[in-house]
Amino acid sequence: MAKVCHSCGKGPAFGNSRSHSMVATKRRFDPNLQKVRILVGKAPRRVYVCTRCLKAGKVTKAL
Repeated sequence: MAKVCHSCGKGPAFGNSRSHSMVATKRRFDPNLQKVRILVGKAPRRVYVCTRCLKAGKVTKAL
């Protein structure tokens, strides 16, 4: 299961956690994805959509 937005394709970003002594350890910045029912074509489907796309109205929720 890929943690990627169905609408915009936004996925995880990678970087470093920095401790007080500036030691770098790898970390992962996950997008805020929600599993919602949206209309894909004519049929409703449960997909992951980021909250930015939900707020902008880029997807239509199936009721």
